Amino acid sequence: MNLHNFLYGVYPYIALSVFLLGSWLRFDREQYTWKSDSSQLLSKANLRLASNLFHVGVIAIFFGHAVGLLTPHGLFRTLGVSDMTHQMIAIWAGSIFGSLALAGGALLWLRRMFNVRISVTSRGADKFILSWLLVTLMVGLSTIPVSIGHANAGNPGVMIALAEWVQSIVYLHPQPVLLESVDTVFKVHLFLGMTVFLVFPFTRMVHVWSAPFGYVGRPYQIVRSKRTFR
Repeated sequence: MNLHNFLYGVYPYIALSVFLLGSWLRFDREQYTWKSDSSQLLSKANLRLASNLFHVGVIAIFFGHAVGLLTPHGLFRTLGVSDMTHQMIAIWAGSIFGSLALAGGALLWLRRMFNVRISVTSRGADKFILSWLLVTLMVGLSTIPVSIGHANAGNPGVMIALAEWVQSIVYLHPQPVLLESVDTVFKVHLFLGMTVFLVFPFTRMVHVWSAPFGYVGRPYQIVRSKRTFR
């Protein structure tokens, strides 16, 4: 098996298995670590703006990807959405919400890295996942000019290949061959995105599972670290 087939035929299942099983084990065994670890008590500067931009952008991107990639191609055509219309919607939505998420994420990253009070109380996983998400967003946005080039050439083939590959993973008959002719930047973005799911259970992102109703009945949170700082 070559690297391409492993990354796009096996790795998705490794990432999804760790995502689901790891999340379940963490909730079962470490419920008091199941929290967002908010740093609002340490500093409120730029937090509301940055958090709102980031969360609105990421949530919109997630559901946009889910609808755009998991909806069967034939259903779009039945609804009267042409391939080029589909591609232009993806380009505009990705540009707008990706930019929002990147702007908010950059503000959060600067706050996490350079606000001394927040930086010294942050876990390594906090800094890693925020940095990884920013790189994923930047690579995702860098696919936009490539997609525009495809659209200008009247070629929706890459978009269709990406959707068919995602659906092949979901339907448990992976077809990495679908991505062989896809531009490298899309492949890198896919790898970065899959890795987000792989590391998800080991980070603060697990609090996503609790939104929005789980917060109402959540247990108390320990917000004071036991570590000693000098």
